[in-house]
Amino acid sequence: MIEARPIRIAAVAAAPGVVRGRWTELRRVELPPPGRIDPTVAAAEIARLQAAANEAALELMALSDSVAEAGHEAESAIFAAHAAIAWDPELIGAAREAIEKRHVDAVGAIASAGRDAADRLAAVADELIRARATDVLDVTDRIARRLAGLPTDETLLPESAVVLAHDLAPSLTATLPRDRLLGIALEAGSPTAHAAILARAYGIPAVVGAAGLLAAARGAGPSVEIAIDGSTGETVLDPDADDRRRFDDRAERHARARARDLDEAALDAVTLDGVAVTLLANIGSPDEAPSAVALGARGVGLFRTEFLFLERTSPPSEDEQVDAYRRVVEAFEGRPVTIRLLDVGGDKPIPYLPLPREDNPFLGVRALRLAATRPELFVTQLRACYRAATAGPVKVMAPMIADGGDAATLLALAADARETLRRDGLAWGAVTLGVMLEIPSAVLTGLSWFADIGFASLGTNDLLQYALAVDRGNPALEAYRDSLHPALLRLVATAVEASEAAGIELSVCGEMAGDPAAALALVGLGVRALSMSAPSLAAVRRSIRAVDADRLVRVADEALGLRSAHDVRDRFRELAGG
Repeated sequence: MIEARPIRIAAVAAAPGVVRGRWTELRRVELPPPGRIDPTVAAAEIARLQAAANEAALELMALSDSVAEAGHEAESAIFAAHAAIAWDPELIGAAREAIEKRHVDAVGAIASAGRDAADRLAAVADELIRARATDVLDVTDRIARRLAGLPTDETLLPESAVVLAHDLAPSLTATLPRDRLLGIALEAGSPTAHAAILARAYGIPAVVGAAGLLAAARGAGPSVEIAIDGSTGETVLDPDADDRRRFDDRAERHARARARDLDEAALDAVTLDGVAVTLLANIGSPDEAPSAVALGARGVGLFRTEFLFLERTSPPSEDEQVDAYRRVVEAFEGRPVTIRLLDVGGDKPIPYLPLPREDNPFLGVRALRLAATRPELFVTQLRACYRAATAGPVKVMAPMIADGGDAATLLALAADARETLRRDGLAWGAVTLGVMLEIPSAVLTGLSWFADIGFASLGTNDLLQYALAVDRGNPALEAYRDSLHPALLRLVATAVEASEAAGIELSVCGEMAGDPAAALALVGLGVRALSMSAPSLAAVRRSIRAVDADRLVRVADEALGLRSAHDVRDRFRELAGG
């Protein structure tokens, strides 16, 4: 039966913007089914596997070099990290064991090893970690195709198109050529996934959670257009004339709104009754700083440093880190830049940081908890932050803080960093030390130790996940994943009370801050600094400038006693203008 056209797909809004155009699917070439081998040829099959893995790694290193030579040094590190996966002795060892013990051929063995490794990554709660599963599958697929004699296509996006995929790793999202990337539509994922966060930072329209999209697109054929609205989630395959006019009108309005956003960037976020709110930007690389400045960010509330560490085969040197941090500090010309310390754990395949596998790594030894065994990682990073502070104001916060004991660990590491800088005779500047509040216990005990630190920032994505026992990347739990849940608001209110008592600044750097309705709730609860993806700044600024803070305080107080996020959102949506 021929499906009626146009084909309308239910999806979730992930990154604002409207686009229509040809689509292309990012998927792997189908491999032949696993074969069986005679045990007598196992040694030869293992040799074939190792040769193919080495060739794939060298191929990826060559690709890394070519990308770097084209002026994309940061992106080149992605392919170097993929090469490290191909050389990973644990991965190759698992495939070797399948050949020796189960007598599976090399193609089936490496494909199976890749699936097993990817499944372990995909099972954890953190979205960045789950997305790394795609990297492993990409690499093992490359090795398997080489073994099977299939062609290796390294062209990620040969022409302008909307990219369709089941999911995208953050590294792949960052690597796709933006001059040809019209938009992104994913079957999996959520608005808080890192692929969506990156899309918002880059200004790329995106929708996620579009179940059935790939089958519908394949059935419609590659010649049809797709239209997506990243602000509403509307997704249409083979749009008719009315759809095309409607989407084109929206795209024009979006362009005008973008121009308006730039025009209003100099305006302060001040309520009608004079309460000022500082709006900051969340960024993931120095390249995002200029756009954030242009859109009116008054500093950086969250500089994620994971990409600097993850997408490479060896840790970044101190000088490399200084350069990356200083570029952001200089771009903001005297406005504060908050650098988050490295957040990795045993669930992330980092070749130079071997860590034991954990059953629940997202609740395990990660982030600052690694300081017990790898303090040098953090001392080096803190040294780089202090050195970058010679160019302007720098704040440093540690993630995964559970209580005052963890805060004391941060302070001790910082003292070590300062002492070694003095010993080495290197110039360094003042740094304000703080913590990220993403574990409920840190909020609930804050009154006893907030006075020891300079500031705190609420990571509401994970705070909601921990408070409601909701995997933030599981589409089946979307109904629970609303930051306006009264339980989360109560935690925010507790953090505000504790920070005011200690006399320290409190901000919010989770995605909640970039939601105009939720931002009003935060202001009503007493938060006066909000950090978000740069494209969200304008809408939040306008919502704040259109209300009285006194009214927000009253509504926020009422919201603490409501039964559900739905009830709270109804109250603040009206205040935010719909």
